[in-house]
Amino acid sequence: MSETTQRVDAAGEPLRLLAVHAHPDDESSKGAASVAKYVAEGVQVLVATLTGGERGDILNPRMDTPENWANIGPLRAAEMAHAREILGVEQTWLGFIDSGLPQGDPLPPLPDGCFALVPLEEAARALVKVIRTFRPHVVTTYDENGGYPHPDHIRCHDVTMAAVEAASDPDAYPEAGEPWAVLKVYYHMTFHRQRMVALDKAMHEHGLESPYAERLKDWPEDPSQAARLTTFVPCGDYFSVRDDALRAHATQIDPDGFWFAVPLAIQQKVWPTEDYQLAKSRVATTLPEDDLFAGIDTHETDRVGTWFYSI
Repeated sequence: MSETTQRVDAAGEPLRLLAVHAHPDDESSKGAASVAKYVAEGVQVLVATLTGGERGDILNPRMDTPENWANIGPLRAAEMAHAREILGVEQTWLGFIDSGLPQGDPLPPLPDGCFALVPLEEAARALVKVIRTFRPHVVTTYDENGGYPHPDHIRCHDVTMAAVEAASDPDAYPEAGEPWAVLKVYYHMTFHRQRMVALDKAMHEHGLESPYAERLKDWPEDPSQAARLTTFVPCGDYFSVRDDALRAHATQIDPDGFWFAVPLAIQQKVWPTEDYQLAKSRVATTLPEDDLFAGIDTHETDRVGTWFYSI
């Protein structure tokens, strides 16, 4: 990407996006098309992967072998390397251990030493160092429910929000580098009912079986959830890149399964955006937005420690 086509902030610095995710493959199932779009526009993107996915399941029947189960950690690292090449991003591992998804009633205790049990101060310190080194304008993460209630996703939210606050505080973690104030924080919101209803309707209109029928049957309308949607990034042209990155996580993604059931042409026509909730902003912006960097490349900021907008 030449310097003349690279997106920059009001001070002329290249725009930077930090995507914080719990496991390898999350970066490809949440916001991947947006990331690919921004990379193509010259935005510098870093994916911070908090755990190695060591306790993940093998969800692709073709990969479900004793050998793969015995080598799940190295396999997932190799898959992540492939996916980051496809997306064109930088990527860093924070080195925490996957907590697994507890099953049963009552739920069993989480395993000792797993990410969800790491003290918040310790986990945040590692991410503060990443933020102060990379100096992102925008950070994306999960909402307070983790997007879905996986303990690592919920902890990812907690750690990200704590680290964003601490990164701008010169008295917090002084050993982690010079303070840096993130300008905007977003939650991934693409898997919402409004989008599924639209895609489900389109599949039926084309005489195709919808993968959303069962989910929608037990998912009542909730206006408060729809109201959380603030930002719709048009990235349909990069849905194929997203899908290629997903397939790179071969242990986690069934190539004949749910993720690829809706033809790309239908997705691009019916819902060509990836959607977010603006959680915090130090710059003025107008909602709804179509760009995670709205306001950043047109407004100066003194990077003070207060938020212009915060939910």
